[in-house]
Amino acid sequence: MDERLTMDVVPGLEGIPAAESAISFIDGEKGILEYRGIPVEALAEKSNFVEVAYLLLFGRLPKRAELEKFRADITFHTRLKLKILRMMEYLPENGHPMHYLQAVTSAMGMYYPARDTLNPETRYWSCVRLIAKLPTIVAAVHRLRHGDAPIQPRNDLSLAASFYYMLLEKEPTPIIEKILDSMLVLHADHTMNASTFSARVVGSTLADPYTVVSSAIGTLSGPLHGGANEGVMVMLNEIPSVAAAEAYVLDKLARKDKIMGFGHRVYKSYDPRATSATSPACGHRR
Repeated sequence: MDERLTMDVVPGLEGIPAAESAISFIDGEKGILEYRGIPVEALAEKSNFVEVAYLLLFGRLPKRAELEKFRADITFHTRLKLKILRMMEYLPENGHPMHYLQAVTSAMGMYYPARDTLNPETRYWSCVRLIAKLPTIVAAVHRLRHGDAPIQPRNDLSLAASFYYMLLEKEPTPIIEKILDSMLVLHADHTMNASTFSARVVGSTLADPYTVVSSAIGTLSGPLHGGANEGVMVMLNEIPSVAAAEAYVLDKLARKDKIMGFGHRVYKSYDPRATSATSPACGHRR
């Protein structure tokens, strides 16, 4: 008589441990998010994105000289190769921004070969290039889709301020720069979400870092992951004015339609990223 092992199938792998990680920690019941043991609220208020990127990559906050070198390495690699920009110009203007981003990130692997993924130098410079160039790519995509020429990054500005400048061709005010930098900090890591899971699967095959990140971007684009944010923007654009907001929501509730931006699969009390984003340090009051 054959013996068969019966296993339960759990949709979405909810509650199923997939890996152990010291990079970040979430307690959804208490509304806690930590990077390397440090509350994300403290990092959003007192740190900056480049320093947090170092923390996530190396497991500790950098010393002054280490941070200066890391920032200099990133700053030196913010520009895109001419052929990459030309490739972007030939992509359809009505293409989805995430498709642009995924395609260009994947193409970077041909310009910066990184097949020796077990080599620390290879990994380091791949990380530097991805951190440095992705803001430049996103800004260029935004401008190209609106018929405008991309703007070169400003190496005399912070990463957040340069990103803003490449989008709008003007420098941000100090408070806007702080808000944008805090947003980058708050979105830097979120444990084993769908795109991270996808990246770990691809990375486990020793695929190069650009392929790994490209796969994560593709996963992020889905409406049940990062694409949900896009649904919020669509909803906000459907509301003609502040005065019409209440009637819009009540109508949605009456028809039992989903209201985008409410509820979270993990956080059951509050989202600490929202608390950080509305703190006085970011220029807003609760």
